[in-house]
Amino acid sequence: MDKKNALRAGALAAGTTLMMLLMSSPALALTPDDGDDPGTGLSVIETLGLFVVAPIALFAVIAGLVMVLDKSQKQRDTTSTNITTKA
Repeated sequence: MDKKNALRAGALAAGTTLMMLLMSSPALALTPDDGDDPGTGLSVIETLGLFVVAPIALFAVIAGLVMVLDKSQKQRDTTSTNITTKA
């Protein structure tokens, strides 16, 4: 009985996947739609700058601001720093 349910679930998943692949036609993405006005493509340097360097730089700026503006640094206890003890 367990094998039968597993086979049924597998067939259902395979059928659903196949139908989704057949219904979505990626070849139609090559034909422009009415009103499309695509711009020029990005070069490799522009792509790397936009999708790699810019997020890393933004992360570094935010992390730097958090570290600089962190108020939870160790507070100096004024009473214990003025006490001198003899050994």
